[in-house]
Amino acid sequence: MMIIMKVEATDKQVEAVVEKVHALGFETHTSQGEERSIIGVVGNNPITAQHQFVRMLGVDRIVPISRPYKLASREFIKEDSTFPIDGVEIGGKGILIIAGPCAVEDRSLLLENALAVQEAGAHALRGGAFKPRSSPYAFQGLGEKGLEMLAEVREITGMPVVTEAMSADQVPLITKYADMIQIGARNMQNFNLLNAVGESQHPVLLKRGLASTIEDLLMAAEYVLSHGNRRVVLCERGIRTFETSTRNTTDINAIPVLKAQTHLPVVLDPSHSTGHWQYVTAIARAAIAAGADGLIIEVHPKPDEALSDGVQSLKPERFAELVRQIRGIAEAVDRYVPPSKVTKK
Repeated sequence: MMIIMKVEATDKQVEAVVEKVHALGFETHTSQGEERSIIGVVGNNPITAQHQFVRMLGVDRIVPISRPYKLASREFIKEDSTFPIDGVEIGGKGILIIAGPCAVEDRSLLLENALAVQEAGAHALRGGAFKPRSSPYAFQGLGEKGLEMLAEVREITGMPVVTEAMSADQVPLITKYADMIQIGARNMQNFNLLNAVGESQHPVLLKRGLASTIEDLLMAAEYVLSHGNRRVVLCERGIRTFETSTRNTTDINAIPVLKAQTHLPVVLDPSHSTGHWQYVTAIARAAIAAGADGLIIEVHPKPDEALSDGVQSLKPERFAELVRQIRGIAEAVDRYVPPSKVTKK
């Protein structure tokens, strides 16, 4: 539930309500609006205790939250959440573009890729150091060596780095090198991992599971948010259906639905949702038109030689054309694509 404080409520009255909530065994998440404070109460059926707050000084009213997810709900926070990723904002009117290889393969190739996507207009660099693969014999990533390469390329380009964590014990290592932790589709309901990234207070890119509903995705986000980590981005990446002509089926409906139900930023991954580079640009265009706050796209200068997902990776020149088209669509829907960072050295 939410405890809505009066406009004239004092800090002391807000503090008294928070202390009362904690005394009853519930958690609080306070949101300070332009005019009043809103105290979100989270726990096992807190609505049963609402009568203990209605007469407290400074309390205006009690509002139940109907969704099973609370902190992710737009009922709790009305305005779109925005936050920076190493100085690059996500969630505002600007469109954030994350691009790079599926996997870190070697330093020179990673640097070449990073410089190319940056020149084309990307704001952040993606690249997997740990790779969850369907086959145990496929390339599994370079591990910490790959993270070191990502950090080195970040120093050269100035671009923040997004990379995937596969288990809770990898989180401290990844936060040492990366600016944003990606939770992949296969780990969306890895609750130990969700708790760990929540506790890390690091920005999180949470991908929708292969056969997960929108509510499942938002409940997974709730795990991260419950630790006070508000820097969560949701990612639609296609779901598993009976259709076989593409790798997955892009749920374009998910974008406006998520924008209506949650305050969290929403991005789309057209690479995994289609599985074929020929379709990536079209779906990326659709995502921005539908209201997405950004894109995460796989780009590789030599996709035929890529160790992972080359068939769905754009070449840098095709990526540059995609960004050009996205700029036009963003303008048409009253958004914009901000310029990418200038190379440091």
